[in-house]
Amino acid sequence: MEISNDIKLTKGQPGELCPIAKTLDIIGTKWTFLIVRDLLLEGTMRFRDLQKSMKGISPKTLSLRLRELEKNDIVKRKVYPEVPPKVEYSLTDKGKKLEKIFIELKRFGIEL
Repeated sequence: MEISNDIKLTKGQPGELCPIAKTLDIIGTKWTFLIVRDLLLEGTMRFRDLQKSMKGISPKTLSLRLRELEKNDIVKRKVYPEVPPKVEYSLTDKGKKLEKIFIELKRFGIEL
């Protein structure tokens, strides 16, 4: 699906899924947003490193958030055939497109 660069902000039609709402449904939770931020900053991270970088997140919540991001093609998971298993997470090309949004949110936050 090709998306035009001259997209305008509109309300949409009743019953039509809003693209902004769709995006927020995926990345809008506190932990998910921080996972994407850390992967944007670090590139590739292991599960325990992600967990250490986010004080208070449970392993179950981190695992659920990563699975959701993977399902939506934002994060890719690479498993190495080792014992114990080594798993690394990184952003897909689609996930990397979120960087511009994060920068604009930071810019807005600095101005608050």
